[in-house]
Amino acid sequence: MATNIGMMDSAYFVGRNELLTWINNRLQLHLSRIEEAASGAVQCQMLDMTYPGVVPMHKVNFDAKTEYDMIQNYKVLQDVFNKLKIEKHIEVNKLVKGRPLDNLEFLQWLKRYCDSVNGGIMNENYNPVERRCKGGKERSSRGSQKISKSLQTNNMHNAGSGDIGHSKISGPRQAKIYGANSAQEVQALSKEITDLKLSVDLLEKERDFYFAKLRDIEILCQTPELENLPVAVAIKKILYAADAKESALAEAQEYLSQTLEAGEGRAEED
Repeated sequence: MATNIGMMDSAYFVGRNELLTWINNRLQLHLSRIEEAASGAVQCQMLDMTYPGVVPMHKVNFDAKTEYDMIQNYKVLQDVFNKLKIEKHIEVNKLVKGRPLDNLEFLQWLKRYCDSVNGGIMNENYNPVERRCKGGKERSSRGSQKISKSLQTNNMHNAGSGDIGHSKISGPRQAKIYGANSAQEVQALSKEITDLKLSVDLLEKERDFYFAKLRDIEILCQTPELENLPVAVAIKKILYAADAKESALAEAQEYLSQTLEAGEGRAEED
């Protein structure tokens, strides 16, 4: 089962469009951007589809907008990981920021993991909409009780305060101020979106550039004349390392050192 997947694995070269199609088809959603899955709810339901009934869907919030609510979803996901003994570190602090690259890599890993469990075959007996609705009903029933209490408190406060807190600015002047602020916010957000898209494009180009070089090195090390040489074997140990947390450099250096020492020993005997 693909729990630990090396960064050179083909899973990490699945494109955004393919991932979005995979999510939308299986969960009957309409995501148009990878960042829309930053709340962790999609990941929870993907595991619920892969292991029906394992995820407590009543705890998953598909309407999560704040980082606090998103973190609660990732706590559910981490509990499921622990239950299934999935050894994968979740970079929650990065994912809830909605960074496209971090969410892209996590979804690439998730797709590879789910495909390794079910062979990439969709569970036809799973009803994603029904599972989401069940979770939503239980959350809304609890949430409505909290909201009703909050409304009662606010109403009592407003009744006691009367018109004392009424704003002095009103009418056309107020609308003009709000309109100007809204336009500035929209302009600032548009600029931020443009900058983010440029950053993503640059990162993808940089990733493709270095991947092409690594691929050339891999092909070179696989040629019959070189593939059994100690240096080529050491390089392949680094390229094919599955554990993303630890560097394979030390292991490759140790292998190379032992091989060279063994070669020198044989040379002295001769």
